[in-house]
Amino acid sequence: MSSILTNASAMTALKSLQATNKNLEMTQARISTGYRVGEASDNAAYWSIATTMRSDNKALSTVQDALGLGAAKVDTAYTGMSAMIDVVDEIKAKLVAAREPGVDRAKIQTEITALQGQLTSNAAASSFSGENWLSVDSSAASYNATKSMVASFTRAADGSVSISTISVDTASIKLFDSATDAAAAGTGILDAKYTSADIVGPPAFSAGDRLTDQSVATGATVFTVASLDISALTNSAADLATLEAYIKGVDNAIGLMTTAASDLGAVKKRIDLQTEFVSNLMDTIDKGIGTLVDADMNEESTRLQALQTQQQLGIQSLSIANGNSQQILSLFRG
Repeated sequence: MSSILTNASAMTALKSLQATNKNLEMTQARISTGYRVGEASDNAAYWSIATTMRSDNKALSTVQDALGLGAAKVDTAYTGMSAMIDVVDEIKAKLVAAREPGVDRAKIQTEITALQGQLTSNAAASSFSGENWLSVDSSAASYNATKSMVASFTRAADGSVSISTISVDTASIKLFDSATDAAAAGTGILDAKYTSADIVGPPAFSAGDRLTDQSVATGATVFTVASLDISALTNSAADLATLEAYIKGVDNAIGLMTTAASDLGAVKKRIDLQTEFVSNLMDTIDKGIGTLVDADMNEESTRLQALQTQQQLGIQSLSIANGNSQQILSLFRG
């Protein structure tokens, strides 16, 4: 039946053309944005997962920055420690030279004093971003011997998040402690007190082991690596014993500094490994997000060409359907 009120063919062609145009707009949007799932209405589940993982990746990027900051602090402390090990080595060599009878110990002390000044200045300069792990004041209200660096951001299966850290105990690596508290002052490696009667020093910092809590033997000389003075020593048996105690104390300090440097090196290695892991993890998450929401350009370009052809055919089909109504006029011509 032919009707001038209802053109079923035209309606069908129009619906088909509208569907084609809608698909074409969707494909063009995917090509333009690069996303197959660009908003929640495209695929709510995938969009939700991708949004959460993007947020976590931003957190991991901050973790990466924090690890870089932590590595810089460890590097600064290690550089200072390494430089001061060399200086203390020089002090030990000077003390060994001073053990030889007949040498001018006052002149050797002049060199040692210069080296001791270098120790103090190096420790004070080993600071990064306001933090100094080698020269501290443990009596300060803001002081905390345990330094924590953000190492990772983790999301559990139940959606809860947690932060893990890498910690460094600076109590075992500090070289100077200028605390006003008598119990804490002088508990660094270089300002710890030794006695010529019984070499006592770090790392044993308990009350029973600290020299300030002990009675010093009569005639014993109390000294620190950073302040020892040999200028007044003679060749008497007692003075030579004191000089040898100085050498033992300095050698003990070198051993402790070497251990501290090794600990810092181990922390630095762990930070490097964690930094590499976080970087790889971020790349993996990016790939996972891409799999969920990115558009396949090869597929979309092929679909675009097909839809453009369908659009052209739909327009032509609609034109033919509309033309059929005009043919009814010929039935009424004489």
